[in-house]
Amino acid sequence: MSTFPKAVLFDLDGTLVDTAPDLARATNALRRKHGLEPLSYEQIRAEVSHGGNALVKLALGYDTDHPDHAVAREYLLESYGSAVAEESTLFTGLDTVLEGYARHQRPWGIITNKPRRYAEPLIAALGLAPDVLLCADDMPVKKPDPAPLIEAAKRLNVLPQDCWYIGDHLRDIEAARAAGMTAVAVHYGYLRGDDDPRQWPAELWFETPEALVEALLSHR
Repeated sequence: MSTFPKAVLFDLDGTLVDTAPDLARATNALRRKHGLEPLSYEQIRAEVSHGGNALVKLALGYDTDHPDHAVAREYLLESYGSAVAEESTLFTGLDTVLEGYARHQRPWGIITNKPRRYAEPLIAALGLAPDVLLCADDMPVKKPDPAPLIEAAKRLNVLPQDCWYIGDHLRDIEAARAAGMTAVAVHYGYLRGDDDPRQWPAELWFETPEALVEALLSHR
């Protein structure tokens, strides 16, 4: 595995960008539509990495087989899609890392299970310019399948073993390991109460964005 990676690849939500505030807004919009009181930010934040279905379940208690689940999910996603970057920001210090990568022409990218129709406008609003972006609907499979990570390395002309993949969910770490990349787990992302990143099969762990940033900057 590469101690000093030739390319760094990020998960998006909860790893590179703190998108929970905008997703919380959309989740509580769905609650309001049904005459319900808003949920706390902390409750919603813990579910963000599990996608729209999980947020509908949290908001209304509807499982995917509920007859009104699909309509509720579409409402939530439309609410989110109307303002994907109202409050979303890069995690602390990562702007410095990415500015340095741009100056030194160091390749980096994003592999996310977020659909492109939400990922692209979010990335554009934040002024990010990844060398590769692969979203949930770009390939027949998505994480934890390693194929998107392997494809990203191919597009960057870098071997998978020379890449770090950084994520805040077990599926990120499983995908990285299966792809032959250095699997890096961050603890500051969208974790449920019973999630323990130290039990994931990662090779590196970072508790805070600042600790991750320090490690990434040291590679220069």
